[in-house]
Amino acid sequence: MPGGPEVKPKSLLLLALTMAAVAAFGLKYSGAAISGEGKAHEAEKKVGIEKVSKTDAEWREILTPEQYRILRKQGTERAFTGKLWDNKKEGVYRCAGCGLELFASDTKFKSGTGWPSFWDPIAVNAVGVNVDQTLGMVREEAVCNRCDGHLGHVFNDGPKPTGLRYCINSASLTFDERKDEASEKEMEKSDKK
Repeated sequence: MPGGPEVKPKSLLLLALTMAAVAAFGLKYSGAAISGEGKAHEAEKKVGIEKVSKTDAEWREILTPEQYRILRKQGTERAFTGKLWDNKKEGVYRCAGCGLELFASDTKFKSGTGWPSFWDPIAVNAVGVNVDQTLGMVREEAVCNRCDGHLGHVFNDGPKPTGLRYCINSASLTFDERKDEASEKEMEKSDKK
């Protein structure tokens, strides 16, 4: 193509296959989410997610005012104020709206931004990405793929292997701490007494 970048057939094939996969699974397109490297573990991740739909009144009833403002109205909490931004415990981060597992603690990293940051979702289709053109800029909004709740944003300045930073509001999340086997067995013994 005169005056334009050279496009290799292999790149076109990869793009076509990616777009077909996105269409087949109903995933939202994201250049950042699709261009990440080191995703050999994707085949092991979940594929089907049943949607959760509630009225505005139902969301207001089950969410705190802060969770509602962020999850349903695309708000943002102030940096360094959320309860999970500095959480170092092992476990699973879930959507505060519908309970879907979104991120594992082993993908959380210290970004210095004041919000929980992850380099990869727990499942390929757990977190969707939408174009966000608010505040006079174009960003990629991270949303829960089950309830469409606003989680935060995705940036291309994260660590390897993906190079992504899912910058997530604490109010959009709940946390289930992972108990090690020894402490679980002790709890079972004490429960039987």
